[in-house]
Amino acid sequence: MLSFVPGVTVHPDNHDLLDSLGALRTVGRMIREFHDATAGFVPPPDARWQVVIPDVGADLVVHHDLAAWNLVADPAAGWGLIDWDTAAPGTRLWDLAYAVHSLVPLSAAPEWTRPDTDRRLRVLVDAYGLDESDRHALVQLLPRRTRAMADLLADGAATGREPWASLWATGHGDVWARNTTYIERHSLRWLAALTD
Repeated sequence: MLSFVPGVTVHPDNHDLLDSLGALRTVGRMIREFHDATAGFVPPPDARWQVVIPDVGADLVVHHDLAAWNLVADPAAGWGLIDWDTAAPGTRLWDLAYAVHSLVPLSAAPEWTRPDTDRRLRVLVDAYGLDESDRHALVQLLPRRTRAMADLLADGAATGREPWASLWATGHGDVWARNTTYIERHSLRWLAALTD
């Protein structure tokens, strides 16, 4: 089933739509509501999934590409998620780790680094409603999830698989690798932001 979601995507030109902590809070709650809604769904045994990056588990059906480029905002309709082709069984934390990377964002690039990153991380995760144990687990998954994307692009470049090979050729692999290092380097900072 296909449907149209009105509005504009946050990435690449509308990141300011997530500037307010209120918007980030709303998106965090939306992600939680989506995960809660799929938690009771039992896929048919013959279901087929397009798994691009294997998850760390399979507790529920998740989006697997929760990012600014798949987040749509509309003043009248609110927020929506698009691009469901890689939805598949997975885990809340793996999905949320990818969302955090893109929506907070957690990026080594100076143009994406924000002075309020710690606060934004806390707001998004608080809105989602993670308990303390899951906050620790999320921080451990953040670099692993980002590295998985870098690895996917590197593999795409090696095998010629699109669109990953083209993304690698335009420097996306380097961006994901730098972001992985940045997230690893600041893991204690992220943990403090989420648990202090």
